[in-house]
Amino acid sequence: MDDKQLETTLATVHALLQAEGVDDAAHLVRTYPARVDLTGHDNWNGGTDLWQVSFEVPAAEFARLNARREQLETQITTRLKTVLEEETGDWYSAKIIPAKELRKEWRSEASNLPRQIRLNVLDGMKLENVAWYGKLDDVEFLSRLYELNQLPSFDDRFKDAAGDIWQHCVNNEDWDRDWVYTDRRFQLEDGPADIFLRFLCEIVHPIVRPDRDEAIKLVSHFNDQLRPVGWEIVEVERIAGRPRFAYQSLSNSGQRVVSRARTVAEALDTGAMAKAIERLERAIETDPDLAIGTAKELVESCCKTILAKRGVEIGKSDDLGDLTKKLSKELRLVPEGVTDATRGAENIRNILRNLTQLTNHLAQLRGLYGTGHGRDGMHRGLQPRHARLAVASAVAFIDFVAETYKHREQEGQAKIPGGK
Repeated sequence: MDDKQLETTLATVHALLQAEGVDDAAHLVRTYPARVDLTGHDNWNGGTDLWQVSFEVPAAEFARLNARREQLETQITTRLKTVLEEETGDWYSAKIIPAKELRKEWRSEASNLPRQIRLNVLDGMKLENVAWYGKLDDVEFLSRLYELNQLPSFDDRFKDAAGDIWQHCVNNEDWDRDWVYTDRRFQLEDGPADIFLRFLCEIVHPIVRPDRDEAIKLVSHFNDQLRPVGWEIVEVERIAGRPRFAYQSLSNSGQRVVSRARTVAEALDTGAMAKAIERLERAIETDPDLAIGTAKELVESCCKTILAKRGVEIGKSDDLGDLTKKLSKELRLVPEGVTDATRGAENIRNILRNLTQLTNHLAQLRGLYGTGHGRDGMHRGLQPRHARLAVASAVAFIDFVAETYKHREQEGQAKIPGGK
């Protein structure tokens, strides 16, 4: 099979998957490059060549798919058979594989936490006169993170790092207070991201820094630097009423939400939503005001797209509230559609009411803080966490209505004689 034949085959496979509502598999076929390789030969029944169509998916996406990879491969393989069985007796199967990485400096990379960001964080602590070891001494603090007896000593009189640190920081106090920032044994400036982030979390640990307000203030300063590059420090539990913090990648929150929005946009095949999503991806962490305004536009585009597909007239003066009311009626989202006999009926009504009200709150929030309005010199925008809340709310709405739209379309087909 040459490249042209492969492209024609995959286009047909994509059309089948999309028509049958297998959206995730259709998205994968259309999005990622594929190649076909001869992987074996079966001599049974005259001989059959075995071919594998490999879809090369970026490592992060490959890991995210995880257990779903086998299901997606089966879905694509089934459609490959449907398309090719009349043309060839050969066997074709789909396989999702991680795309090869071509980064030249991968051995020296620091897990996407740039050196300048680290320096900014450390310089911020210097400016605030923060003693990184808190209520502990240098050895006590570092022993919580490192095996000091396994690290070398820079002082010939001592066999390991524990000895020379104690000598120069506790006994003699002849090292600068912030000596650890540049000590290559501890890899804070240029080592893996997790080492630096664990160091920051330890700085605000209740044992190290029992003053809750001081710890929260430091975390806020840390996150001002970390969030634009995809990391944040969050509270995970309480110890004696004081917060303990851990780090997490923002790809597990904001980016995942944006990814879901992109899936919805592709299912509805709308360019307007796709453009809004591109802006969201760039703005959530760096420009919250823009993200909030764009979240409202995303909902608006979704409503207009579905209403147009359903043949509902949209007035030039219709605002977001008008659009959601029309959409709610057209897709039968209204709470009155839930009967009293339904178990948990009132709970369902409340959820649906709140869902349709989300759009009104977004419009108001956009008016107060979003883009599109002049501001006086006293205006202060919202923070990334507010933008993530607005975006997550918008995506929850478009996800629900897009799924409902698909369900209503399938209901309509089922009523047509011969429909599925």
